[in-house]
Amino acid sequence: MTSKENRRISDMGTLKAIAHPLRMRLYRALTVAATATASQLAEQVDEAPSLVSYHLRKLAEHGLIEEAEAQSEDGRERWWRTASEGVSIRDEDFRDAPEKAAAHTAFGRLLVDQRADLYRRFLDERHAWGSAWSDAAADSESTLRLTAAELADLNEELLDVVRKYDAKGRADEAAGATEGRENVALHMYGFPFRP
Repeated sequence: MTSKENRRISDMGTLKAIAHPLRMRLYRALTVAATATASQLAEQVDEAPSLVSYHLRKLAEHGLIEEAEAQSEDGRERWWRTASEGVSIRDEDFRDAPEKAAAHTAFGRLLVDQRADLYRRFLDERHAWGSAWSDAAADSESTLRLTAAELADLNEELLDVVRKYDAKGRADEAAGATEGRENVALHMYGFPFRP
């Protein structure tokens, strides 16, 4: 059963399992789809079903995804779902050795690259979404003067707002309010820098 909590990844094996570019794309696709087969996911990521099956099994070996109840009568199909609401990976779990820090940094870079690709795709397709979605889409940058503690508080407050809207959207959708509802990616970064 899928946990409603984020799974904290703190070991190198699991980090390496999800840090593969295709596996991260598959994990993200499963998060959106809720349940899917390797064939369905293969179409989304434009890869062979056999390759996708291999990578899904690797994610399952590390408890990141799990088998789901069959959604069709075809007993040959294997359905998958994420094993938790999401994952969290914290710097504090990977800073005690150079190879751990390097793996954590590589994963962070992978996420930034994939998120940028998602946003670039939206920018390229913006006209197809129509004015309501184009007007609602946000792109902003703020430069603040904060302490580390204030940044942590800000991040938690923003995540609380995100969770509130996610819960409302899911409840409304479960109640049948699906008209006009789309998947929305919200990427937030808060980090120190020196000019």
